[in-house]
Amino acid sequence: MDNSPALNHRQLLIKIARRAMLERGLAVDFPAQVMAEINHINEVRTVPDTSVIDLKYLPWCSIDNDSSEDLDQITAAEAQKDGSVKVFVAIADVDTIASKNTPLDGFAAVNTLSVYTPAVIFPMLPEKLSTDLTSLKLGRERYAMVMEMTIAPSGETTSGNVYRALVINKAKLAYNSTALWLDGKAPVPQNTASVAGLAENIRLQAETAKKMKALRHLNGALSLDTFEANPIFHGDEISEIEAEKQNTAKDIIEDFMIGANGVTARFLEEKNFPSIRRVVHTPKNWGRIVELAHAKGFLLPDNPDAKPLEDFLTQQKKYDPEHFQDLSLSVIKLLGPGEYCMEIPGEKTDGHFSLAVKDYTHSTAPNRRYCDLLTQRLLKAAISGAPVPYKTEELQSFAAHCTQKENDVKKVERQLDKSAAALLLSTMIGKEFDAIVTGASDKGTWVRINNPHTEGRLMSGAQGLKVGDRAKVKLVRTDVENGFIDFAKI
Repeated sequence: MDNSPALNHRQLLIKIARRAMLERGLAVDFPAQVMAEINHINEVRTVPDTSVIDLKYLPWCSIDNDSSEDLDQITAAEAQKDGSVKVFVAIADVDTIASKNTPLDGFAAVNTLSVYTPAVIFPMLPEKLSTDLTSLKLGRERYAMVMEMTIAPSGETTSGNVYRALVINKAKLAYNSTALWLDGKAPVPQNTASVAGLAENIRLQAETAKKMKALRHLNGALSLDTFEANPIFHGDEISEIEAEKQNTAKDIIEDFMIGANGVTARFLEEKNFPSIRRVVHTPKNWGRIVELAHAKGFLLPDNPDAKPLEDFLTQQKKYDPEHFQDLSLSVIKLLGPGEYCMEIPGEKTDGHFSLAVKDYTHSTAPNRRYCDLLTQRLLKAAISGAPVPYKTEELQSFAAHCTQKENDVKKVERQLDKSAAALLLSTMIGKEFDAIVTGASDKGTWVRINNPHTEGRLMSGAQGLKVGDRAKVKLVRTDVENGFIDFAKI
């Protein structure tokens, strides 16, 4: 008989997360040599360097989740006399501490990502770095990599540059409160109002990001309505699953990061440096996307083309907003996942199909993505005139490894999200739900329900169903340990 005390939701999810990480070959604890290195690192001291530009005067701010401390980027903007806007994106200089071939670097290369699960985070770098010494924390002078871009009134990026700088984060802002203010639904947040000129600067950033987004969509970037389903704890127990949607403040960061990643890719190409590109190939399931559009009276071409797909999505968002999120999810599933590819100067990889951009790398989150840290080292070498710090074979190997580990991390995060949902649903066996089919293959058929927002496998009645179809389902089983949620079609 097991007399051990019952675990609360948080303890159980931590236990499941650690096991899931190990099963996927992901590290869960920092080894002794990494901790020994960390223990000898104190505050990073900035020293005079004529190659580092002093940009501490700009009204820098971070906009992130309420609880985020691993602040990778801060932003600022300056209006120009010709009507254009100069946008500055400062990225934490993580390489200053987690430099190449150190124990820190070696560990970061194992998982390649910070892993976010409902009850516990497994950071890529120890928190002493990611949430402190290499975080662009409020009021701290920090080294940063700055992507500067000039945005024309049309939303076009007319010039871009990358350089090292000294910066200070003047305000730590949160997505939701900033969005409510920008949308006229709440007063200006106190931490925004208390910094002279910051409110005006954020409005300028929002207006500029909106123009950048509009141009991308004109060129075929896809209008997809996405959300994150976040389990909410009341104490140590899960009380609900909250759907966190896109908003105006998130749009600022999203569009500026897309722009910054494009500037980075082009800068390395101009310096004749290789890069690791983020690629979303032309969708292999285009035929099913055509079927979905045809069922709604819209004719898409036989061959994949982002622009008419964007026209279809725009139309559906206007005429059927209630079901647009479900359509978005179906299209996202059919587009397929992204991957990392190494690009040699003069040779072109595929672009990013859903963003309608050809030049795209990952460079804006070096505290939590290893590819971004690699890109940072390439940028530093290109800026200083040093040789490429990695051989071609190394970069190719890193690209493949980062793709594989990203897939492993996503599987862990999905499993733990489902384990959390299974805890919430465990008392609802037999309940009926409206669902949409999110996956259909030889491996099985999956559906998503909306309240609570979660996905599960359809154990019976799946014959003939395709991605995007709707069905009435009944919950028949939950398995918290394995993250299984099983439904039967009614």
